[in-house]
Amino acid sequence: MRRLLIALPLLTASPAFADPLHDAVTAEMPSLMTIYKQLHASPELAFQEQKTATFLAGEFRKLGFAVTTGVGKTGVVAVMKNGSGPIVMLRTDMDGLPVAEQTGLPYASATRAVTAEGKETQTMHACGHDTHISAMIGTARQLVAMKNSWSGTLVLVGQPAEEIGLGAKAMLADGLFTRFPRPQYALAFHDNAILPAGTIGMRSEYIFANVDSVDLIVKGHGGHGAYPHMTRDPIVLAARIVTALQTLVSRELDPLDSAVVTVGSFQAGAAYNVIPDEARLMLTVRSYSPETRKMLLDGIARIARGEAIAAGLPEDRMPVFRLKDNFTPATFNTEPLNGRMTTLFKARFGDGRVGETKPTMAGEDFGRYWLADKSIQSVIFWVGGVPQAKWDAAGGDVTKLPPLHSPFWAPDAEAVISTATEAMTSAALDLLKK
Repeated sequence: MRRLLIALPLLTASPAFADPLHDAVTAEMPSLMTIYKQLHASPELAFQEQKTATFLAGEFRKLGFAVTTGVGKTGVVAVMKNGSGPIVMLRTDMDGLPVAEQTGLPYASATRAVTAEGKETQTMHACGHDTHISAMIGTARQLVAMKNSWSGTLVLVGQPAEEIGLGAKAMLADGLFTRFPRPQYALAFHDNAILPAGTIGMRSEYIFANVDSVDLIVKGHGGHGAYPHMTRDPIVLAARIVTALQTLVSRELDPLDSAVVTVGSFQAGAAYNVIPDEARLMLTVRSYSPETRKMLLDGIARIARGEAIAAGLPEDRMPVFRLKDNFTPATFNTEPLNGRMTTLFKARFGDGRVGETKPTMAGEDFGRYWLADKSIQSVIFWVGGVPQAKWDAAGGDVTKLPPLHSPFWAPDAEAVISTATEAMTSAALDLLKK
C-alpha cells in the first residue's frame, strides 16, 4: 500500500469542530485506548480470532445488541432494531498477521500462534485492525447513547480473516444476508500508513484491487548439468516466461488502465550440476475491472503455454496453471453514498482533513458485500495514522514511512480511533436520521 498517493497533498489533521458528538468521543477515548492496547498486545491470526470475537461480542451485548457468534467460523454479528427505517451495516475486521513486532511500544505483541500451514510464528496487528475494532466499539457506544436521534436497524459485523481474503466470503456463505437483516448501506474504514494521522481519504468507484494468487508449474526433462542438450531445461523456460509476462501490462493492457503481475517466488532444483524436471512460480496478479482480470489470467496461461511450445515441450509437459481459491475481488465505492459521506465528513472535520485518494493495488475483501447484492450502497474510506512527527520528518516522501504490514507500523492510535469513531457515528446518524 506504500504507493497510494493522496490527490490533495495538503491534508492536515486540524482539530474537529467541537460539538456534542466530538466531546462524547473525546470522553470515551481513555477507555477505548485501554481496549486498543489490550487488543494490540494479543492479536490472533485469520479464523483463529476466538478471544477477540468473544471480547467484541461481550461489548456489544453490554450495549443491548442481539449478538450471534461463530458466523463464518469466528465472525460476530450484532443487531439492534430501533424503530422503522433503513438497515445500516458497519464492519470491522479482527485478524492480525504472522509478523514479529519491532515497534518498541510498551504494549507490543509478544503473542505466538500456529498458522493454518502448521508453522509457529509471532503475531502482530501490523495492519491496524486493532484500531478498527476499538473504533467499532466506540461507534456502538455512541449510537446506543444517541438512540433517540435515529431510527432503523443497525447491523455491526466483526469479520474474521480479512488478511487472507476469505472472511467476508465465509460470513456470506454462512447466511450474513439471509439470517440477519440485509443492509441498504454498508460502511467500513481502514487505517492508512501514508496519510497524516486524523485525516480522511475518500475515493469513488474502485478503491482496492482484485487480488489473485497463481501457481505456475513449468515442466521440463531433467538431466546432468554437463549435458544440457539432452534435457529440456525448465529453469530457462521459466525465466523466459517471467520475462514475457511483463508484456501483459506493458504491451497488452490499455496504458490508462492499471494492473500488476508480480512473480514473487521462483523455485527450482537442488544441486549445482542437475537440471531439474520442473520449476515452480508463484504470482500475485492485481487489477480492477473483471475484464482486465480475465485478460491477465488468460494471458498468463497463454504465454506459459506458448513459451513451452517454443521450447519444444510435448503436449503432456505443458505448464500447469493453478488459480488459488483466496481471490479477493476489487472493492468499489458506490455513488451517491461516497459523495454524500464526503460532504458529511467535510462539514464535520473541515476541508483540510478530508480529501480524495488514488486507488491502491492492495486488496480488501469488504468489496464482497456489495458484489453479493449490488443494490447495497457501499463505502470504505481511509483514516490516516502516520504520527505527525514522522509525517513531517518524511517531508512528503511516503517511501520513508513504514507501510501497512511492516513490523515497524505504529499508528497514532488515538487519532485513528477518535477520528474513525466520530466519522462512523456521524455517517450512521446521517443514514438513520429520523
